[in-house]
Amino acid sequence: MNLPTWITVSRLFGVPFLLWGLRLDLSGDRTLQWLMVAVFLLAAGTDWLDGYLARRLNQVTDLGKFLDPLVDKLLVMAPLMALVELGKVPAWGVFLILARELTIAGWRVSPSQGTVSGANVWGKVKTVVQIMAIALLIAPLPLGILPIAMFWVAVGLTWLSGAIYLLPGRS
Repeated sequence: MNLPTWITVSRLFGVPFLLWGLRLDLSGDRTLQWLMVAVFLLAAGTDWLDGYLARRLNQVTDLGKFLDPLVDKLLVMAPLMALVELGKVPAWGVFLILARELTIAGWRVSPSQGTVSGANVWGKVKTVVQIMAIALLIAPLPLGILPIAMFWVAVGLTWLSGAIYLLPGRS
């Protein structure tokens, strides 16, 4: 494994810590909530770093193209499930995201593809919006409807990016 792939794998280490911290959020500890926002954003930020280094160092691999979106999905789905438990997002909205993510992950590695294909620009936009929505939902800010609105934008972009990914001749 090369450096970008190790960075991708390191993103996984934030997931159990994030789940632990969000579980403790039931107490409403603002400091802990901010710490979980920081952990989440730090882990999410490595997504940019590993991709940048892979391209810059000419170390793009099929393993990296497979692991990067998989780890992204785990990093997104874990806090979303915790947020369902906390009553901040509806389970059916998270299911819509999960259904699309599993479908595209399976499509990406299917024999009909020939090779492991990477994310398109819409998949990257979707991931950024999902990250913003989750950070807003974790943060102890009085933002009214903004966090849940951002969540639904993320759900919509998730499905749009999935449809675009499955279209023939996609970019």
